[in-house]
Amino acid sequence: MAHPQIAAFARLANGAQTPARRIYGQTSMLSRTMHDIRYNPVDDEVLVPNPFSNAILIFRGGASGQEAPIRIIQGPNTELNSPDRLDIDVVHREIFVPGRGNVLVFPLDGDGDVRPKRVIRGPDTQVDGTSIAVDPLHNLFATTGRDRAILVFDRMANGNVKPLHVIRGPNTQIDRINQMAIYPEGKLLVVAMPGVQGSMEPPRVFVGMWSLDDDGDVTPKWTITGKQTGLKKPFAVALNPEHKEIYVTDMRLNGVMTFFVPEVFKPVP
Repeated sequence: MAHPQIAAFARLANGAQTPARRIYGQTSMLSRTMHDIRYNPVDDEVLVPNPFSNAILIFRGGASGQEAPIRIIQGPNTELNSPDRLDIDVVHREIFVPGRGNVLVFPLDGDGDVRPKRVIRGPDTQVDGTSIAVDPLHNLFATTGRDRAILVFDRMANGNVKPLHVIRGPNTQIDRINQMAIYPEGKLLVVAMPGVQGSMEPPRVFVGMWSLDDDGDVTPKWTITGKQTGLKKPFAVALNPEHKEIYVTDMRLNGVMTFFVPEVFKPVP
């Protein structure tokens, strides 16, 4: 088993390169399972969930070595229950955390046993939160729903509210959703699809992209898929609009793949 760590590489790193920095060790409070990480460029901070301690860990952006978090959101008032994913909204200064049947929203500067500002929860929501992404420009967020669905909500949604849009059906090609990101200027949702649960190398894996205005049984607008991509089981995605790149981690390759896709990064009118 690999030692728990957060590794930072140069953007143009290629091959078996050594990380530029690593956060690791008991002081860091990292666990063996970390399925999401987000960078806050405004405050120069790194946020990562720890599902085993029911916590959100916040590190300074330049953290290195056996360094402790500068803040920890944790405690019974948080309602955190094995948090595995998160996203941040630096414009409205909020953290969105999907959970088992809910979405919790915290202040971005939250610390300690802090209560959520809002909680999306109830049968009308259809939420089965295994991933989340926020669009602060259009005041939307996307999360996962029951029966292999993508749900789109108003950013300020609270309580037992219905989603604005539901993307679901055979044309979506969704087998399982692992992690997602949003390109706000293009109103575009980018999703890692690792295939059916339990298969080492599933036959249908891809990175799928939909408009946040899509609704129903909608075919992806774009996909990254096929043998030529090298993808075996895509785990997570990150976007770099400045360089028109999509980064995809693959759990079978134990690597990060960079795709140059300028056609994807086009702002909507």
